[in-house]
Amino acid sequence: MYVIGTAGHVDHGKSTLVKALTDIDPDRLPEEKEREMTVDLGFAWMTLPSGREVSIVDVPGHERFIKNMLAGVGAIDLALLIVAADESVMPQTREHLAILDLLRIRRGLVVITKTDLVDEELVELVKAEVEDVLDDTAFAGCQMVAVSAYSGDGIDELKATIDDILNDTESRRDLGRPRLPVDRCFTVSGFGTVVTGTLIDGSVAVGQQIELAPSGTRARIRGLQSHKSRMDAAAPGVRLALNLSGVSRDEVLRGEVLTNPGWLRPTRRFDANLRMVKGAPHALKHNEGVTFHLFTSETTGRVRLLDADRLQPGAEGWVQVLLDEPIPMVKGDFFVLRSSEDTLGGGQIADPNPTRRHRRFAPEVLERLTMLDAGASEDVIFTVADQMGPCDLSTLSQRSNLADGEVLERLGALVESGEVVALGEMGVQNDAVVYSRRGWDILRNQAQIALQAYHNQYPLRRGAPPQELRSRLRVSQPVYLRAAGRLAEEGVVVDDDGLVRAPEHQAELTERQQADVATYLAELAGEPWSPPTDKPVDPELLAYLQEKGEVVKVNETVVFTTEAYDDMVNRIVAHLEQNGSVTVAAARELFGTSRKYVLPLLEYLDQQRVTRRVDDERVLR
Repeated sequence: MYVIGTAGHVDHGKSTLVKALTDIDPDRLPEEKEREMTVDLGFAWMTLPSGREVSIVDVPGHERFIKNMLAGVGAIDLALLIVAADESVMPQTREHLAILDLLRIRRGLVVITKTDLVDEELVELVKAEVEDVLDDTAFAGCQMVAVSAYSGDGIDELKATIDDILNDTESRRDLGRPRLPVDRCFTVSGFGTVVTGTLIDGSVAVGQQIELAPSGTRARIRGLQSHKSRMDAAAPGVRLALNLSGVSRDEVLRGEVLTNPGWLRPTRRFDANLRMVKGAPHALKHNEGVTFHLFTSETTGRVRLLDADRLQPGAEGWVQVLLDEPIPMVKGDFFVLRSSEDTLGGGQIADPNPTRRHRRFAPEVLERLTMLDAGASEDVIFTVADQMGPCDLSTLSQRSNLADGEVLERLGALVESGEVVALGEMGVQNDAVVYSRRGWDILRNQAQIALQAYHNQYPLRRGAPPQELRSRLRVSQPVYLRAAGRLAEEGVVVDDDGLVRAPEHQAELTERQQADVATYLAELAGEPWSPPTDKPVDPELLAYLQEKGEVVKVNETVVFTTEAYDDMVNRIVAHLEQNGSVTVAAARELFGTSRKYVLPLLEYLDQQRVTRRVDDERVLR
């Protein structure tokens, strides 16, 4: 299904033409009826001669309602540029045409209306003037049809021409990520909240859980309608009315985008290629304030020029736009920038979520943006991976605005060529984590440096706990688990019984440390059941001895040699097997030592699940 949009100057007969085509009056507001002027978006539909059903969005032509016009034309497939034969090209004809050109609406048809008011010679003059205006726009050379909505002349020809154009118009892609920019929200008695809009980039179905961005409100699709007919599911390119449960009318505003939960992140900053309108009233200055329009959303912001000090009318340049409110968007979306009264320019989003504020006139920034904007699919995926790595397949698909299957195919070629490193199984959605080769080399180098720093800090430890290395690398747990396996395969790290170390690392004592250890062990062995606690050893040496199994530390101050500890455990177990239980006093008598040593020992045995405390006694577990 396709969506057609009207455009043109006020009072050139857009709504009248829609009614003549569809038998539906798109002017629905009392104010519109009273003033006989379209104020907000109107909607209708019709069946073409081929049997194809199409939706129509009628937009206001008055200059005061440009923002409503912009909310209606962002998702159309074919534009009808309406020009009245008795007035010809007017200011809003030019501005609406400029907006359609900025939004890259590739399919256009000029409709000359009110032919019943003029002779054929004037109609031909109007067509000639329109042809001149269309030069250097996407609509240059497009077809023209002259009609009278009042007499019906030309209406059948117009329907047939629309049918022919749509025969050569591609359907919208289904990327598996539905987006429906909301243009209306209202309440229907007995049903609740209803929103309308044009579905782009995916499919929806009754019962589906959805999210509204940027608000984050969650709801469920209770019912679907298109052209007043109920549906169970809908594909991209359809105008829909969705009955939502779990959300009130007051929670939904024009500009929200209905989508699957969890993937569409609103942003306050994006990178784009900006094209100024030739008839813009002035050059765009760096950091100038503008009004930003994307589909049905609108906010204010500032434009940072990245490769120029000013953008003159008709010029192009790279910009980073800083928005005052977060707006959901994806790579490839088209937008329009306006001043308070005029359309200044517009463009296509190259990066919807840049990670940083760019330096101006930086060659590497401009090169990356050019690659994102115009590169082949593989180049775009590589650029996203290089900038965002590590990233999963969902991120790659979203940031490149490519279908999951195409991302997997292109990614396979990049992995084979060595330009990209994939960690995990690429055939399973969201299982693989992707780095550019440069990004992976950086991580591998960071792992080597981090481990060396750990070994320098703790030379007597066998290795680092995995979470310590993950923390130093500043990666998430899922990424670390995948990266650790690859690092081990490449010989960067060694998994040593639960710890990680550099391949060349061995914990070895210096001669001085060997002497200190010998002295310390001799002091412990001198009084095996009452070892001294006033001659502590260096904590790292103690940890080394524990790791080697030479001592057992039962609390912060009491340390036994392993030989003494094993002897004490055996005696306590034998006592328990014979007597059933043991008290602190009885254990103290077993070893001829004090409570200072026996109580920590028994508590340690509880922790080791050798014994269990029952009141003031211990029993075997």
